[in-house]
Amino acid sequence: MSSHDKNASKGNSTAALHQKLNPEGIESEPMQDEQEAELLDHPSYPELQKRLTESEEKATQYWERLLRMQAETDNAARRAERDIANAHKYALEKFVLDLLPIIDSMERSLQISADDASAKAVLEGIELTLKMFYTTLEKFGVEQVSPEGQAFNPELHQAVSVLEDAKVKPNTVISVLQKGYLLNNRLIRPALVIVAKASS
Repeated sequence: MSSHDKNASKGNSTAALHQKLNPEGIESEPMQDEQEAELLDHPSYPELQKRLTESEEKATQYWERLLRMQAETDNAARRAERDIANAHKYALEKFVLDLLPIIDSMERSLQISADDASAKAVLEGIELTLKMFYTTLEKFGVEQVSPEGQAFNPELHQAVSVLEDAKVKPNTVISVLQKGYLLNNRLIRPALVIVAKASS
């Protein structure tokens, strides 16, 4: 390498060194040529420059790792909050499912015809009790699914039979054998229904 090339290389290294030592571009007194040459020719200069580069790379790696850990922590916190919210929201599901057979039995008893006054009084008491049940369930986010006359919805209804019925459109629920129920808009029991089909 010629002396001109060597001086050019040292000049480039000096500019890089100035950039590292003065990244903000603040004006400062320029180094004397002898001091610059002495610094660049010092035996420990390449090693120091290597260590500086390695330190910068490690700092970048640590920063990226910190950002990933922060993102994972935030995601875990959001998942925990969602799980806790769902636990509170659907904690009553088993309790409600245990109550539904009682409601079903009471509803069926209301379908029995009563001829004497005492039987009518019993049925009226059952009807009143059922209304209290419905009101209490609604307070806790329980909603009935009774889709008679509506279009069949496989997400909410379970068809147990299909019948021809010229009076209604095909795929319409013509009878509800057992009501379905939602808990906070989540299905906990589908409605058992009979669905109309097209005439053959």
